[in-house]
Amino acid sequence: MTRADTPTRVSIGTLAGVVGFLAFVEFTSGVLQGYYTPMLTNIARHLSIHDADVNWLEGTQLMLSALVVPAFAKLGDMIGHKRMLLISTAVTAAASFVLPFTASFAVFLVGWALMGFYVVWLPLEIALIWSRARRLEGRSTITARASGFLVAALESGAIIGALAGGALVDVLPLWIVLLVPAVMIVICFFVVLFGVAESPEPTGGRFDTVGVVLISLALIAFTGGLSLLRLNGPGDVVSWLVVALGVVLVVPFALWELRQDDPLIDVRMFRSPALGPVFLTAGLFGVSVLGAQAPLSTFARTDPAVYGYGLGTSGFATSLIIGVYLIAMITGALLYPLASRLTAPRIALIVAALLVGVGFLMFLPLHETYLQVIVNMVVVGIGSGALVAALPAAAASAAAHTQTGVATGLTNSVKTVGGAIASCVFGIALLHGTAGAAAEGTAGSFAGYVTVWVVCGVTALAAAALLLVVPKTAFSDRAMHPVTEVEPIA
Repeated sequence: MTRADTPTRVSIGTLAGVVGFLAFVEFTSGVLQGYYTPMLTNIARHLSIHDADVNWLEGTQLMLSALVVPAFAKLGDMIGHKRMLLISTAVTAAASFVLPFTASFAVFLVGWALMGFYVVWLPLEIALIWSRARRLEGRSTITARASGFLVAALESGAIIGALAGGALVDVLPLWIVLLVPAVMIVICFFVVLFGVAESPEPTGGRFDTVGVVLISLALIAFTGGLSLLRLNGPGDVVSWLVVALGVVLVVPFALWELRQDDPLIDVRMFRSPALGPVFLTAGLFGVSVLGAQAPLSTFARTDPAVYGYGLGTSGFATSLIIGVYLIAMITGALLYPLASRLTAPRIALIVAALLVGVGFLMFLPLHETYLQVIVNMVVVGIGSGALVAALPAAAASAAAHTQTGVATGLTNSVKTVGGAIASCVFGIALLHGTAGAAAEGTAGSFAGYVTVWVVCGVTALAAAALLLVVPKTAFSDRAMHPVTEVEPIA
């Protein structure tokens, strides 16, 4: 083992301050992800809509998040990651102040969708940290450790947000409850404005407007088609045609990008032996981390005395399962830097993906008791937390320094697409085969839940297999690639 290969302890050092400020931003992001869940029924009653229409909130925000990440990631590389972080925070804050003061579903839906700008925070933050660390010794380890802190803050915020949201909505008027996250986002804006320095050496260049339009049309068609499939069922030909149109529209986008000197997304990154498997892993991981949470929650709430499966837990007992899962994610995020230092980043990523796969496949024989589900979710959570922290950091360390924001953003975008596909597939699977009491009172059939577990387990194992072909030196500091040099993509 050479000196370069010997594990050494690396300190965040001078970046501790900026990581601390960004951790508050991610804590707020976590609050946004957990805070509203306990009050969705209250929101539906306030807006005078059916409970099923609440799904439109998730769908529109998911679609917008898929659109804004590529553009904001590229602009971050061009004009500064802090600047785009401020803009996205300002848009999120403005949108959040719409929610408390409207009873119109259409206005609320627009405000809710625009709050989806917060999804760009983590990719921009990791790109900012990498840009500050890339001239330091142990830069990959520093970025991975900082990512772990940020994800731990995010999941802590999700836990506290869920608990606070559920408690406040029972004792305060809804409009006051909806003001709380809005105020936190405003505080985030000033934390970034005064506490975070801009990333050095923005690349400049010309913004690829045509590329944005082309990829936006592709994503709108693809995610819109998936939404139609979930609403109309797999037999709807029009839905399939819209999905196919979204896939086909990727072709002119790729051809356009290949001809540009300064593309929105350098599609050649997908051919990189280091980056390609990371993006595919992110997509496969999105299946479970974004697509499986609602089915797991509804399975826990299903009464086994009525339907023959499920746990029959109360809302609070279900929230405890979610809380344990999030704590496991925090643990995984904080353990990843240590594991990657003791082994190698690639090995740590493989182990994390294996944990997610094994954890979901454990549901097949072990799903009848509360303790069994808790154990499964702990295994899944540790692996998921490590992957959430590791994938953007891995992409940043493997990408050319002019594409840092784009690379970290792509892990998020591809993960979102994976989650959108899974959400559609799982929704159809859970509805298929329901009969009798199950059709009237639960989210889906037992066969549908088995499908969720198998798909999540197999996709995670496939991600681990993909990472086996990544170069052994990937995601680590390599002497043959000086940080001042732009690494070749092809």
